[in-house]
Amino acid sequence: MSRYRTLLAAVLLTAVAGCSSGAGPDGAASVRERAQADAGVAPAAGSPFWVDPESDAARQVKVWQGQGRTADAQALRRIAERPVATWPSGDDPRAGIRKAVAGAAKEKRTALFVAYDIPHRDCGKYSAGGADGMDGYRAWTQRFAEAIGDAPAVIVLEPDAVAHMVDGCTTSDHHAERYQLLGEAIETFKGLPRTKVYLDAGNPSWIPDPNSLVEPLKRAGIDRADGFALNVSNFQTDAAVRAYGVKVSQGLDGKHFVMDTSRNGEGPLLDGRDQAWCNPPGRSLGTPPSVRTGDPLVDAFLWIKRPGDSDGPCRGGPSAGTWWPEYALGLARRARL
Repeated sequence: MSRYRTLLAAVLLTAVAGCSSGAGPDGAASVRERAQADAGVAPAAGSPFWVDPESDAARQVKVWQGQGRTADAQALRRIAERPVATWPSGDDPRAGIRKAVAGAAKEKRTALFVAYDIPHRDCGKYSAGGADGMDGYRAWTQRFAEAIGDAPAVIVLEPDAVAHMVDGCTTSDHHAERYQLLGEAIETFKGLPRTKVYLDAGNPSWIPDPNSLVEPLKRAGIDRADGFALNVSNFQTDAAVRAYGVKVSQGLDGKHFVMDTSRNGEGPLLDGRDQAWCNPPGRSLGTPPSVRTGDPLVDAFLWIKRPGDSDGPCRGGPSAGTWWPEYALGLARRARL
């Protein structure tokens, strides 16, 4: 394990300190497993991240069990029993963040967050919104950081924000503001003692030339972040994302990255229809969350997109970010975990 991966492990596994003397990695895993077993949640092998026992998926399992849909409930446990990122929302995100931090602390785990509130978000499309101007965003990130405090945490910073500047969706008159806000957000979050930050960098299908991301990522402050994130809310295969990430990393002096593997078990939709990224049929869960990636540049496989949350009002789906139980069930049933 390289020095960088050792440092990441030190942050992510801080919570297991206090296990019996002489316990190595297996001993630490046993502590984590006992903590989850006590909470009634199955352990996720290789993952130090918190599993929310009150997630939409967990609540759906209980509903279906009560309705006698036993097989469906069992299938959905493939989502409910694995760590998924928390996406804090609203002008004041502190309550949700504190809840996740407290839950993670109780189980001696690390909280995983997505910071997603940049002004002019998603170019006014399905996930439109974001903070009201620069001061609004600064206040939002400060509240976000305040709620984390000195707890161990990982933040995936602003999905789409950089890639939308590269593809031209975010107009040039907003670029300087966005670069400044991303750099300031990295500084804010890296001012916390045990927080890792990964700036989103799109996916290989969206921005085919990885070199076109290098300078924008640098301008956004990637040098002060722990690395970058790929495939957030998308379906590109692990192999394609790894290969792409290596090329981006080469332009960034070896920066590490994390991969969203939440829904890429079948890879992307390839039949040529528009909006292949939006609630595509026939997809499945991907590689479970883990810091055991087998690749010195890949710090973790993460479920950043919450499996079962709609991508938007396409193919019969509800609004973006809304829990869609039947879609979640399809992802879980087709999973080869």
